[in-house]
Order: sequence, then C-alpha cells, then structure tokens
Amino acid sequence: MKSPEEDLLTDLGRLYGSLKRNFDRSMVERGASLARTKMLILIQKEGGTVRAIDIAERFGIAPRTVTEALDGLEREGLILRTPDPSDRRAKRISITPEGEAAVAVTEPIRQALSKRILVSLGPEEQASFHATIRKLLRCIDED
Repeated sequence: MKSPEEDLLTDLGRLYGSLKRNFDRSMVERGASLARTKMLILIQKEGGTVRAIDIAERFGIAPRTVTEALDGLEREGLILRTPDPSDRRAKRISITPEGEAAVAVTEPIRQALSKRILVSLGPEEQASFHATIRKLLRCIDED
C-alpha cells in the first residue's frame, strides 16, 4: 500500500502530465505549439541574453533538443543568434519582430487554456496551491 506522500507525488505527476497533454493538444488544434510558445516567451523575457544551454537547463531538456528547436525557430525567422561577447563558442538568442508576432498570437491561447483549468479553484485555493508549489520548489532547490 502506498503512503499518503507517495499518493500525493503520484497525483502531482499525473496532474503535470495531464496538463501538458491538454495544453499540447489544445494548442495544436488551434495551429500553435506549446513548446515553441514557451521557448519564444523565455527568449523574449531574457531580452537577448539567453543561450541554448540556459534554455536546456530551464526546461530540463537535452542541449541537442534545444539546438534542433532553435534551428527551426531561426529558419522560420522567429529568433536571431548572435555571438556571445564573453564566450566565442556560445551564441546569444534574441526574438525577432516575427517571433514577437508569433507570441502575440499564441500566448492568448495559452492564457485562455490556463484560465479554463484554474477556474475550478477559487482565488484563495489558487493562492494556497501556488504557495504550496513554491514551498516544494524551494525545498528541491535547497537540495
């Protein structure tokens, strides 16, 4: 028999997986991509200071996977890679006006999906759930 802690972590994993699948499916149905949107938003927020390795670390994915995704974004004209002045082997990534336009189209879709899911929790429940998640993240970060 599982402990309450194991049940909680199992359900948390199921929640994450279900959310990701739901977002992916819903965005694809609308002609968008959650992975692409998340990557463009990160690049947009970092304002040209982010490198591929930073993206890989942030999303917990292999650097090669990030490179392939960035290659596609660059081919589509959504990002620009420029030499990193402090490391000649690295490239800094910035979003282009076309990338900004792509985010402007897809981000409202992602936000609407988020609201649709979170509406089942009242404002106090959302705040409590968020505080709990942040507490768990701090615990993990301390390890």
